[in-house]
Amino acid sequence: MRVVIAEDSVLLREGLSAMLPRFGVEVVASVGDSPALLAAVRRHRPQLVVTDVRMPPDYTDEGLRAAVALRTEDPGLAVVALSQYVQHGYAGELLASGSGRSVGYLLKDRIGDVAEFAGQLRRVAEGGTVVDPEVVRQLMQHRRDPLKQLSAREREVLAVVAQGHSNAAAARLLSLTEAGVAKHIGNLFTKLNLPVSDDTNRRVLAVLAYLRSRSD
Repeated sequence: MRVVIAEDSVLLREGLSAMLPRFGVEVVASVGDSPALLAAVRRHRPQLVVTDVRMPPDYTDEGLRAAVALRTEDPGLAVVALSQYVQHGYAGELLASGSGRSVGYLLKDRIGDVAEFAGQLRRVAEGGTVVDPEVVRQLMQHRRDPLKQLSAREREVLAVVAQGHSNAAAARLLSLTEAGVAKHIGNLFTKLNLPVSDDTNRRVLAVLAYLRSRSD
């Protein structure tokens, strides 16, 4: 898996560049600002971009905006955004790009296991969606929450789905049976009016129902 890393912190950038190859991740470039990120991706054509949200020169949302631009150019490019906080405006736009596939948003202070982190990157590179539960929680607080009709348990199931877990994993985490998880997922699909389609990942669309409300 070929990866470009964009992170203004030299310590974190070099640390990831040194550690990830141990887990089968080839770091083809590591850069410290958004213009360098754009150039590196266009030059190396990686499968995945891992980018900080805040980078020079303004330390606002340069990395996130660059990621959205790259996904606009190539919706199939996998992107994982890393941040110390939830940047509401572009978070929803990034997570909605590329039909919600091959994208992730993780908080830096919750990344403690490099092997687990590498697994999350691989999941995103393979077309999955991985969203930190704290990101989901914050984006859910918007006054126009579209998920009022969901039960508390259905929201719990959806929060676990947002992290990219399978039904079996969700069942273990929530102390439910797999059949119970499947039933809750079916119910929330119905409540969110997500029709069956061979071309649409309804699990991703359900997660995006949380996230889009924050960017409206």
